[in-house]
Amino acid sequence: MTSTKAADVAPDILSPEFAQDPYRFYRVLRDEYPVLYHEATNSYLISRFADCAEAFRSPDFSSRNYEWQLEPIHGRTILQMQGTEHSRHRALLNPFFRGKGLERFMPVIMDNATRLIDDVVRRAGQSLVDGISTAGRADLVEDFSTWFPINVMVDMLGLPKSDHSRFHKWYESIMAHLNNLAGDPAVTARAAETRQELRDYMLPIIAQRRHGDGEDLLTRLCQAEVEGHRMSDEEIKAFVSLLLVAGGETTDKATATMIRNLVDNPDQLEAVRADRSLADNVIAETLRHSGPVHMIMRQTESDVELHGTTIPAGSTCIMMLSAANRDERQFRDPDRFDIFRDDLDVAKAFSGAANHVQFILGRHFCVGSLLAQREMQTALNLVLDQLHDLRYQEGFVPRERGLYTRSVPELLVEFTPANR
Repeated sequence: MTSTKAADVAPDILSPEFAQDPYRFYRVLRDEYPVLYHEATNSYLISRFADCAEAFRSPDFSSRNYEWQLEPIHGRTILQMQGTEHSRHRALLNPFFRGKGLERFMPVIMDNATRLIDDVVRRAGQSLVDGISTAGRADLVEDFSTWFPINVMVDMLGLPKSDHSRFHKWYESIMAHLNNLAGDPAVTARAAETRQELRDYMLPIIAQRRHGDGEDLLTRLCQAEVEGHRMSDEEIKAFVSLLLVAGGETTDKATATMIRNLVDNPDQLEAVRADRSLADNVIAETLRHSGPVHMIMRQTESDVELHGTTIPAGSTCIMMLSAANRDERQFRDPDRFDIFRDDLDVAKAFSGAANHVQFILGRHFCVGSLLAQREMQTALNLVLDQLHDLRYQEGFVPRERGLYTRSVPELLVEFTPANR
């Protein structure tokens, strides 16, 4: 096993100092340890933009690591599939999340839209904002962002509103498991309970929806067919579990961070308040500058030579997404949040041709990227429309927390209350 430098003097991703402020260590990794063997996690850290982007597109790197990382909590999901199996399952899901299929499944903001999601997204966001807009102060994480994507997802699946809290509890357990790089056995045990509870809840509903005539996402998944294949009950259950993370945790954290970035930059806040066409600039720059997913794992399928280091076949690699997205080799002044930067392609930021890596690239590009975009657009417009003079509560200083995923655990703000 070789490494460009001795790991005992390199940044330790499990250290308290790294947890407090990983960004200052990302530059050290990029500049001095672009490929680093990290003994505590038995993984190789890859931190430069070009290297991460190439790995996501290369057959030398696969998602087989999900067999031990995600399958114990979700079951087998599309994330770990390869080749024909992956293509078939992606074809089953794509109509619900991308292109004209997305519009067909998401509607109501525009007069000629007739179906589900835009209505669900706006309704979920509106009800949460209505609950705080007259108060003049709120914790936008606890009161809004942590509930918003979960409520959307449960409504999309056509599940009872009374079960929102149950899904929120399962979502928190799944995320604790994914962030449990230190291996706390209590977290692992609770994750196993969550998998069984979610299975017991979902399988009877899936059996019922196989023969239903609803327009909800779950019914459509149960009846969707590609080349004579349907998703099995277990695969649908695993996808629902995955949605709690891919459609919940990431949008939750990205939304909170987006609002925090604007409060930290009041000139940019006022610019987008005045010109809503800048909304996608805000979202794309948030994903680049402070995206919710800081690292994601891949496994080498063959020996890989990179920057003088041999990564053996079968090795786990931690792709340092947030380090890559602040690589000065790719972006000018990368630590600065700037919705007007011209080196980020906003038009392609939510597609497989993006020039940031928050949504991954290649075959495993995030299938829910457009849904995340729509949710964040809705959240941003609701905040701008109803929470005027937005600022932090006196004495509050936002502090990020998290390793695998990261954002502010609370966002205490005050604003001019809406009139009723």
